[in-house]
Amino acid sequence: MKNTVVTFKEAKKTGDKLTMLTAYDYSMAKLIDGSGVNGILVGDSLGMVCLGYKDTLSVTMEDMLHHTKAVTRGVQNALVVGDMPFMSYQPSVYDAVKNAGRFIQEANAQAVKLEGGANVIDQITAIVKAQIPVMGHLGLTPQSVNMLGGFKVQGKDIDIAKQIIEDAKRLEAAGVFSIILECIPSKLAELVSKSVSVPTIGIGAGNSCDGQILVYQDMLNMFSGFKPKFVKTFANVGDVMMEGFKNYIKEVQDGSFPSEAESFTIDETALDKLY
Repeated sequence: MKNTVVTFKEAKKTGDKLTMLTAYDYSMAKLIDGSGVNGILVGDSLGMVCLGYKDTLSVTMEDMLHHTKAVTRGVQNALVVGDMPFMSYQPSVYDAVKNAGRFIQEANAQAVKLEGGANVIDQITAIVKAQIPVMGHLGLTPQSVNMLGGFKVQGKDIDIAKQIIEDAKRLEAAGVFSIILECIPSKLAELVSKSVSVPTIGIGAGNSCDGQILVYQDMLNMFSGFKPKFVKTFANVGDVMMEGFKNYIKEVQDGSFPSEAESFTIDETALDKLY
């Protein structure tokens, strides 16, 4: 069954946990969609996991549209959400609505996501009035990394915790259909989830949220080195891929690939005419 903003809201009422993953290209989107996941976020995290940037701030609208188009071509059932990149909505309400519209009109996304609370209420309100579903994003907001002093857990301070709860209520009033809560204490996430009627989607926010989202490269252990505390490895795909690459190199070098099984033949009489 096709997932929509309506099915997301219904899941909150029934208590069914929602699942989301990121995707950035056609082949992965097709695989992830086939798994039965509820939603796919084409995240600006692509700047780090696909393009090699140190953060998400260099990602452009053209980057996001390019990857969102690829993802939507591979998806049939999941709700596809396009992530609005840095400076695509902050400058003005006009910019916000126009760029949100591009995700829907050009890239065939079904919704957009943008970061922030009270500071982006006008933009969210206008986008929703334009009949474009919006997913909110509170807590650790990567586009604000310079203001936050790095990628740090948010909401441990009582004033910030209260602000996150109030911002969630403001987002709900502005018309968002769901809210991502990133890197906040689990008890705070539980309070936020109880304070709003729209589903909360957690990433590093404990298990009291109405759903969860992860970057697929993280949960499949496709990176070596840093691993966020909130990530669980569900499959060691990186190790399997590395083994496959090394086996390929070995067989090419020792001449066992390609074998006759992977090669094409030609009629011997035709071959004689080539000499």
